Amino acid sequence: MTRMLAFVAALLMTAISVSSACVASNIAPLQFTIEPSGNDERLQLHFKRADTRGTSSWSNSYRPGELSGLDAISLRAPGARPVRFWIAREAGRIDCAGNGGNARAIGTCSVAADPRFLQFLRANGIGNPTQEQTYGMIAIDVRRDLVTGLKAASYPTPSIDKLIELSAVGVTPAYIRELATHGYRPRSLQELVEFRAMNITPQFIASFSRAGYANLAPGDLVQLKAMDITPEFIAGFERIGYRNLPVDTLVQLKAMNVTPEFVRAVQKGDTLPSPDRLVQIRAVSQGIRNR
Repeated sequence: MTRMLAFVAALLMTAISVSSACVASNIAPLQFTIEPSGNDERLQLHFKRADTRGTSSWSNSYRPGELSGLDAISLRAPGARPVRFWIAREAGRIDCAGNGGNARAIGTCSVAADPRFLQFLRANGIGNPTQEQTYGMIAIDVRRDLVTGLKAASYPTPSIDKLIELSAVGVTPAYIRELATHGYRPRSLQELVEFRAMNITPQFIASFSRAGYANLAPGDLVQLKAMDITPEFIAGFERIGYRNLPVDTLVQLKAMNVTPEFVRAVQKGDTLPSPDRLVQIRAVSQGIRNR
C-alpha cells in the first residue's frame, strides 16, 4: 500500500508541476524563447526564470494570433528584427520584447498584476500575491469564477498557492457542480486537486456504483483510478467466485498483475485461493522469473 500511495503522489506531483514551478520565492528576470512547434503553424513559447534557488518555467504552444501584438509574418521572415507581444489574462499581463526571425525569438518580459483582480482577491479574503505568485496565476490562468465556484460549494477560502494548484490541474466551477449534481463532494481542497488530477469524473464514480461499489471514500476512488482498475476488472473476478472484494485487495491484485486467468492456472480443485495467497504465489513466481 505504501508503494501505491507513493505512485499516486508521483502522479499528482506531475500534474501540478507547472503550478509549483511558478512559485519560487526569488525574483529574477523573466526570459522567453519562441520556436516552431511541430509541423503546423503553431509556435512554442517558453518562459524561464533562473536564479540561485532554482529555475521556474512555463511552456505552451500558441497560434500566432493568440499572442497579442505579435507580427507573425515578420517573425517568420529571414534575418533579425524586434519582436513584441503580450499575454493578458484576468490575473494580469505579461509584456515581452526581444529579437527574432526565422520563426524564432528570444527576449525578456515584465509581469504586472491586474489591479481589479488584486482587489477581488482581497475582497474574498485571499490576500495579496507576490510577484512570483502573480506570474503563476497568469501562467496557469487563474480566474475569478473558480473563487466564486469554491465559495458556492462551501469550500474553505484557498490560499493563492492552492488557487494556482487547483487551476493547474483543471478544476473549474463546472467540474465542482458536476460532482455535486451526482452527489459527490471531495471533503477538502486537496482532495479536489487529487480528484481532478486523476480525472475522476461523475461517470467514473457511477460506473463503480453500478458494479456494487457505491459511496466509495475519496481515497479509494483515487487508488482505483491510479491503478486503472475498472468495473470490468472487478467483474472478471466475480465471475470466478470472488465477490465484494475490498478496494485494498483489488489494488493489491492489480499491482501484482493477478488476473482471473492466473487464478485458474494456480487453482487446485474447486477451492479458490484467498486473495492474499494469490498475491504470495504471484510474488514468488515473479521472483523465480527474475533470477
